[in-house]
Amino acid sequence: MDIQLIMEIEQRAAALDGLDYFEVLRLPREAGAAEVKAAYYRESRAFHPDRFAALPSPELRELVGRVYRRVNEAYTVLRDDAKRRKYLADVSGPERAAKLRFTEAEEAALQDEQKRKLEEQLGQTPNGRKLYAQALADVEAQRWDAAERALRSALMYEPANARFKELLARVEKSKPKVDPYKIR
Repeated sequence: MDIQLIMEIEQRAAALDGLDYFEVLRLPREAGAAEVKAAYYRESRAFHPDRFAALPSPELRELVGRVYRRVNEAYTVLRDDAKRRKYLADVSGPERAAKLRFTEAEEAALQDEQKRKLEEQLGQTPNGRKLYAQALADVEAQRWDAAERALRSALMYEPANARFKELLARVEKSKPKVDPYKIR
């Protein structure tokens, strides 16, 4: 085993806690998705534990494993646009040292935020979402009565949903006016 490589492994492992994910992958912060992927493949090949399985020192194998896990962690965060934006905002802020790693709590918070945004768009209850989607399909097909029924039913599940009320008002305006006393 090359002494230079052993020194590099020890240096990378020692510096790991002070590096952000871009530095782990040896990338500039403005690197694109293709560059992130290429850097990940380069670094994961360089520090893959299987390459170092024959090392006599278990401590050195553990250091290689730590570097490899951090490379994977960096790629997982940087390949996802939403996680990447949040991570960039975190490491560019005043609490940089505390935010170098994207934790599972932050992951859960990000997923909750995405779920909340989706619910705001389509409704908060499963039945409300289903009926709203049906109403949208009916509006697109210009089936005004069916759309109105679906929206009124959706509003029974979510009476405070402004999006449902707004679409119902549009449907009522679009619905042709029929004289109930006129013989067809």
